[in-house]
Amino acid sequence: MRDLSKKDLDKLSTSVAGLRLEHPIMNASGVLGAEPEQIEILASMGLSAIVSKTITRDPRSGYDPPIVVELRNGDLINAVGLANPGIGIIPRIIERAKRIGKKIIISVGGSSEKEFVEVASRADESGADAVELNLSCPHTKGYGMDIGSDPENVSSVVESVASVIKIPVIAKLGLSDKILASAGRALEKGAKTLTLINTIRALAIDVYSMKPILTNIFGGLSGRSIHPIAVRVVYEVYREYRPEIIGVGGVFTWEDAAEFILAGARAVQIGTALIKNPRIVQEILRGLVQWLEAVEAERLESLVGAAHKI
Repeated sequence: MRDLSKKDLDKLSTSVAGLRLEHPIMNASGVLGAEPEQIEILASMGLSAIVSKTITRDPRSGYDPPIVVELRNGDLINAVGLANPGIGIIPRIIERAKRIGKKIIISVGGSSEKEFVEVASRADESGADAVELNLSCPHTKGYGMDIGSDPENVSSVVESVASVIKIPVIAKLGLSDKILASAGRALEKGAKTLTLINTIRALAIDVYSMKPILTNIFGGLSGRSIHPIAVRVVYEVYREYRPEIIGVGGVFTWEDAAEFILAGARAVQIGTALIKNPRIVQEILRGLVQWLEAVEAERLESLVGAAHKI
């Protein structure tokens, strides 16, 4: 495969949440990104921006192992439990990202509006480029989907955060039967961008012990299986509101990323695939450049939402 030239990168540049990015690929908030050293690992993968692991006000140790199970099809179910060092790590994460010249988005978790505001405010004060509100973790009681599945809760949290910080607010929403309503309320109350979607609540059972494998019983399914679902959600939300969207879920190839773009996403996050293939970012970017040439498009941004024009 050919190396990417400046001209290639110009074709791939995009903007989302007020941030101009050299290309559309960032990481999904997940296993890495809660320590300065991990920020450097993520940066080495060639991402255009780095999303931290979800940070909560107080340190969380998470669940006891096993916390991850690989399924027979290669997908993962994880129940880490939002393990993180707490709010005090935020300045160090941001300083490291700035030192190496990477835009940094702090993923914010909380069990109440007050906690979301506290963590987001610390990110703002410390120089983050944006915050991503985790309103969609499917396996931690009192956090994520426990809040984000109710449009009124989404509305309150987004409004509380957006009213007190200056940097852009991104709302990360998960799969629910009210996701269109939640998306609308988030945008109405100040979210500049939506990240769609998170992992999906799932369960794996050991057929010999006859017990659930994860100590938490339930976890979040990630990988190829959720990709068509995530594309459908991006498509429906874009059709309804035409917002700025970051698509996430099961991206392993440039075609997967292209589907998100065509459905309405301006940027794409990668999670499980980064674990399996640290070189995947460059592979996807080269594929996207060749795709633009094949469909005779000058810029990636011109294809955002193109699937709606049929």
